[in-house]
Amino acid sequence: MRIAVASQNFRTVTPHAGKTRRFLIFEVPVGGPAQEVGRLDLPKELSIHEFRGEGPHPLDGVEAVIAASAGEGFVRRMAARGLLAVATAESDPARAAAGLAAGRLAPAGAHDHAEEDGEGCGCAG
Repeated sequence: MRIAVASQNFRTVTPHAGKTRRFLIFEVPVGGPAQEVGRLDLPKELSIHEFRGEGPHPLDGVEAVIAASAGEGFVRRMAARGLLAVATAESDPARAAAGLAAGRLAPAGAHDHAEEDGEGCGCAG
């Protein structure tokens, strides 16, 4: 299974999947460990929040996207592209990818819904 994990710092699972521009890409074989196979460092216009194109997107090459939080809009847009989008409380990207592949990913916990711009995070929580 090929999985993208939102990670603005390339070290931990980060929130707000729609605005994330950096992802770690993992390949997780059945019953095996997660192996990092790539990284995406997208320009702002390719964040899902900004992307309005009908064409291909760099995330199209994965089966699932994991973040610490993901709003309903992000989940819908990923589903429309055939991708599973999930939020997790797991902070380690490799453990998150392995957990999803094994069907035992820790669900996301509560987070601060306030954004600096005052508009809120846009999640459903």
